[in-house]
Amino acid sequence: MNVKPITEIEAEIVEDFALFDSWEDKYEYIIDLGKKLELLEDEYKTEANRIKGCQSTVWLTAFFEHGKVYFKADSDAVIVKGLISMLIRVLSGHSPEEILNAQMDFIARIGMMTHLAQTRSNGLLAMIKQMKNYALAYKMMEGAENNKADG
Repeated sequence: MNVKPITEIEAEIVEDFALFDSWEDKYEYIIDLGKKLELLEDEYKTEANRIKGCQSTVWLTAFFEHGKVYFKADSDAVIVKGLISMLIRVLSGHSPEEILNAQMDFIARIGMMTHLAQTRSNGLLAMIKQMKNYALAYKMMEGAENNKADG
């Protein structure tokens, strides 16, 4: 499956948000995104997959397949499910390098940080950090495997 470049996906999200006049409508849209988030199996709802720093309970896991990182997540809060859904849309299916280099500027471009409570903003940043940590781990794992093959 060919995935669009991260910057293109971010631009699509910015365009989606431009369709709404009020933040109330934008929040409704985010909640709808959360409702459409693929279910995370209970086996992944572990303390190890729980994101620290979030006001709500958020579980995030990642899989590495054919050089690409894929994310799955869930939360007990509908708005947070919507936020993580957007992050997954942007980052899932990309290489570790692409994820690590992602600026995630769509968040500022849609004005998200100014419309979230401080605790939600911190949680959003914690989710991004964890996704990039997974990417870094897979990049290092991939590098170790390549070194093993060369040696």
